[in-house]
Amino acid sequence: MKKRIFKWILVIAFMVLIFMFSNEVAVESDEKSKFVINILNMLGIDLNSAFGNLADFLVRKAAHFTEYFLLFLLLYNALAEDFSVKAAINLAILFVFLYACTDEYHQLFIEGRSGKFRDVLIDTSGGFLCYIIIALKNKKKKKNKKDNIWTYSM
Repeated sequence: MKKRIFKWILVIAFMVLIFMFSNEVAVESDEKSKFVINILNMLGIDLNSAFGNLADFLVRKAAHFTEYFLLFLLLYNALAEDFSVKAAINLAILFVFLYACTDEYHQLFIEGRSGKFRDVLIDTSGGFLCYIIIALKNKKKKKNKKDNIWTYSM
């Protein structure tokens, strides 16, 4: 029971974190992207020379993609406590899509920000990549169980 509650606390906490990031005005959000680009520059990765003005856009979208990848993972782990693997991954991707929609809607009310369906698709793609990884992992696990049955019965 405690494990289940802890998993849902993680989901809710991460959703709050996403909300807080989305609640920042554009200037604050841009500063975070520039900070990441500066760190990458210090590590020898010069996104500005490779992508020019597109570097900031790529960093921001990669952050969205990663946030929703992690949200999917947390949701899947929480939902897997009560649902089958198939139901948990399907519910998690649906929830990621819906939360991305509400997140973009929320940004319509933040100074300098905008809500774009393109961003919903990017966010959902992060969750969908996690969906694919989990589905493939579970398929491999099932195959290995079948193979082990034959191996032990010989």
